[in-house]
Amino acid sequence: MPFLVRFLLRHAAIGIAVAALFVALLVAFDVAHLASLFAQSPDGLLALGVLTVALGITFGSVQMGFAVMLMDDEDGPPSGRRARLTRLVPKLARVHARR
Repeated sequence: MPFLVRFLLRHAAIGIAVAALFVALLVAFDVAHLASLFAQSPDGLLALGVLTVALGITFGSVQMGFAVMLMDDEDGPPSGRRARLTRLVPKLARVHARR
């Protein structure tokens, strides 16, 4: 599998896992009475699933975008087993004013 596909899938999985943890914490702490609402409603499990999938898509997309924006400008995959992203370095851009 190409490096970039593995990179995106790994970061999407991280975002989905964070979303699942977030939903679990929302239910565990009964924020806005969500746990009692899910328990009392006959479609409570469906609502819980929809909430988890929606937040999974959102958190997964945000994590993928965050990871892509922090990538290097190098053309190849990082070398070494535990290669880390380098720090961000601002680049100047020339802007000409028009009147």
